[in-house]
Amino acid sequence: MVKKGDKLIDWAMEIQAIGQTGLAYSKDVFDTERYERLREIAAEMLAEKSGVDLDRVKGLFCNEIGYQTPKIATRAAVFREGKILLVQENEGHWSLPGGWCDVDQSPADNCVKECKEESGIEVKVDQVIAVWDHFKHHGSLHPYGITDIYYLCTPLGGQFEENIETKQASWFSEDALPPIFERKNSTAQIKECFKAYRSPDWQTEFD
Repeated sequence: MVKKGDKLIDWAMEIQAIGQTGLAYSKDVFDTERYERLREIAAEMLAEKSGVDLDRVKGLFCNEIGYQTPKIATRAAVFREGKILLVQENEGHWSLPGGWCDVDQSPADNCVKECKEESGIEVKVDQVIAVWDHFKHHGSLHPYGITDIYYLCTPLGGQFEENIETKQASWFSEDALPPIFERKNSTAQIKECFKAYRSPDWQTEFD
């Protein structure tokens, strides 16, 4: 796994963004060919550095149109009697319910939807805990920027239902957390959620 901060990777991501933006706005057929080639070069650089198959890199790295912006992901920090709701991922570790923001959902609505789908719990969104840059807190490389929005939520009811994304859901105290899926949300971030839950005057954190 390569990481952002490696100059070759940073250059590849910048070249890809230039190519994608150029394709979005260029009307000249020759410029379009040049911008397509920039995207290919960026993919080749990433494949060479990471060892990932070029076709797979192209599928992940060169599949969008329009001006390139970060992807949005949401996470629900749901508390009940001082304990936080976590879901167990299929690979075994635990995380806050959440995921990519769908194009037809506002971030808050997406948070409610993802929590219901992954944990079975219906929630009300109360406030934003943090807006964090994924790279600054996790370091692992995605071929695009990611902004994570963490919401403090109140449970309204429901129970875990079998689904394709998670194995189970449960409530944990801060001093008895299970193994955390650190690449999705870190233990430190979960502890910040506990701080927000306990603070009546919480100020939203941001990068």
